[in-house]
This record gives sequence, structure tokens and C-alpha cells, in this order.
Amino acid sequence: MAVAKIKLDIGTVYQKEEGGIYYFRYQINGARKAISLKTRNQKEALKEANKQIPLLKATSTEIIAAHVQHARGLITPEKNLPLSEAWAVYEKSPERATPATVAEAQSYRATFQEFLDWLNDPQKNVRDITPEIGEQYAEYMRNQKIAVSTHNRKIKRIRRVFHVLREYWSGSNPFHSATQLRREREEREQDVRRLSFTRKQEQLLQAVLDDDKYTVMNKSEVRVVYYPGMFTGQRMKGCVLLRWNKISFNLKRIWVKQFKTGKEVTIPIAPKLLEVLQGALAWKAGETDYVCPNIAARYNKTDARGKNVGNNLVNIDMLRVIRWIGLEPSVAVPGRDKKVTVYGFHSLRHLFASYCAEAGVPQATVLSILGADSEIVSKFYTHVGKVSSAFWKFRNGHPHIQMLQDLPNPPAPHLSR
Repeated sequence: MAVAKIKLDIGTVYQKEEGGIYYFRYQINGARKAISLKTRNQKEALKEANKQIPLLKATSTEIIAAHVQHARGLITPEKNLPLSEAWAVYEKSPERATPATVAEAQSYRATFQEFLDWLNDPQKNVRDITPEIGEQYAEYMRNQKIAVSTHNRKIKRIRRVFHVLREYWSGSNPFHSATQLRREREEREQDVRRLSFTRKQEQLLQAVLDDDKYTVMNKSEVRVVYYPGMFTGQRMKGCVLLRWNKISFNLKRIWVKQFKTGKEVTIPIAPKLLEVLQGALAWKAGETDYVCPNIAARYNKTDARGKNVGNNLVNIDMLRVIRWIGLEPSVAVPGRDKKVTVYGFHSLRHLFASYCAEAGVPQATVLSILGADSEIVSKFYTHVGKVSSAFWKFRNGHPHIQMLQDLPNPPAPHLSR
């Protein structure tokens, strides 16, 4: 689809994409023609196109023939790039995507390979892939029983690859059409969302973590990982990779890095959490600064390609604890092969937010503690921006949030060290 169009006395000057080469489209002898003007500069493009208009107005067959020959000389021959070689070219381009993780980088390649496998003709050239083929592949993926978000990520990855390889095709990006993406509302009717633990379920989690008859690898460390989740609402990664140098027993403060935003927040240590962390000092060793060294090492495990595989292993251990209290972490959803997680370590974040909301902790404070998960906060804060004075009168609240009273009055949006 043209980005910019400029109508002339005869014909049109246009770009196929913003910032791209200008083309001149016109009709001659009833046939539609288009030539490259070999420039991205609009002024130069118009000057070159206007040179062609006198020739187009000519009636002499000889002059028209001469013009056609001239026009052919302006057209840049399309470059051929077999799809089998496309990834190698894409990988060398400075415009390629630069994901933050090895796993996401590998997902780009795997997604493009899935498309090639579906096409089953790697010797086709990149320029042979049309928007119609893109639509066909999107329709194929709609029937693969994958999540809407997964579908859209795959389409956008392939779209990025073709954008980088745009000099090897003409027309529009075969994966540019919005109709190839699915809408989130397709899954909303199922209403399957992450659930918060109840107070009773939290008590049961603490009980099974203290009960020796329930076993899991590195259970003593698993127990410690759960408590920061309960009492600070942090993600599993932040709790697993917590370091001793981020804990001050004297100040009763814990500094936690929000891995999604890169920000570090300060959280008061509640009495029960303080007790658990002090107990973990028993295995503190000089060679590692991790509070839970064995689980941290397991979490950081990578495969031969550099992709992290340990995070899934640790998550499986955490889900085992949830099953101990009679909850099934995942449920089947119609139209999807993969189950949807409803209870997980992330459910502790929801529970923490609910405690804060009930106690009247200002929304800005909770946002600073939980990081970017505004959806979790808004779930429990029906009046955005409303600061409850009840919080400041609160004296005998739940131990999860009673330490928050020690923060400045009122708390700053982003707590600092």
C-alpha cells in the first residue's frame, strides 16, 4: 500500500512504504506501467517524473517506443533471494530484531522456520511470497489451537523478517495486514484468568511448606522463596534470585529489582518474612550471595544454545507446592491444546495487592512495589488515585502490610533506598 501519493498531470508519484524509493505510475496504450525513480527524495522524484510527461503525451509510435526503452532502464531489476537463504541475510542486517533474551531470539528463527515448513518450498524466492500467502498462513495458524497472544507474536515476528528483507520483494509486506492478527476478545468469553489465592489457601501453603511429609527438591529454599512472594508480592524471578546484599536486617528493609522495568524498590520486611530470612542465614556461604543458592543455580541453567531452561524447572517445583493444598494450577480451555494457568506463584502478587487495597495503601505505593502490573492493581483498586485515610489510622493490620506504615507519609510513587 502506498504511503505517499502525488498526482501529476499524467500519472502518480508514490512510495510503497514510508521513507522508501519513489515510483512513477502511469498508463500507456491502455497498459498500466510503473517505474522506479531511484530516489527517496521527493523533490528529486518529482523532477525525474516530470521529465517523462512530455514523452507520455507524444502520439508518435517511435517516440513512445523510445520512452518505453528509457523507462526500462530506470527500473531496478528485482533481486532474487531464496527463502532457504533468507534467515542468513536477515541475521546479518542491522535492522534485525534484537530481543532481550536468548529464548526470544531463538523464537524469531523458530517462527520463521515454521512458516517455511508450512510453505514446504524453501527454494521459492522471497519476492514470491504475496499477501495472499500471508493470509493463508494466518488462517492456518488460527486452527492450530494456540493462544491469541501467541498467534499475534508469530505474525509480528515474520512481519519483521520481511520488513528487513524488503529490498527482495515489491508491493506490500505479505504479513502487514491487520486482518492476519487475532483479537484478544476471542478468548475473553472463556473468562479464564489468573486467580488470587485466598487467605485460607495462603495459610495452607505455609502449613505444607513447614510439614516434613511434603517433599520437593531444595524444599528449605523453596519455602524461603515463597515467603518474599507472600509478603512483598514480587515475581518468582525476583524471589529466586534475591541476594543477601539486598537485605538490611538493621533497617528491616529489602531492595527488590523489577526485572521487567529495571527499577529497584524498597520494601519493609514484615515480622514473619524477617523470621524466615534470618533462618536462611544458616546456609549462607561466602562463595555465593544468593539467599537460595541451589534454586538460583537451578533457575539460571541454560541449554547448549544458551536458552534458559531452568526457570521452567523451578516453576514446576513451585506448582507442586500448590498441588499439595488441593489446587490444580492449570485448566483445559476449548480451542487450545495447551492448558491455561490459573494458580501459580504469580497468584501471590494478586493476594498481596488485595491485602494492600483492603488496608487502604495508596495505589501509587502498590504500583511502585509491584512494578508494571497495573492490571493487578486496578483489579483491587476501583477508584484510581483515591488515597484512603483509613490506612494512616491503621494500627493493627495484617502482617503483610503493617510494615508499610513505616514508609514516609504519604509514600513516594517510587520508593528509594
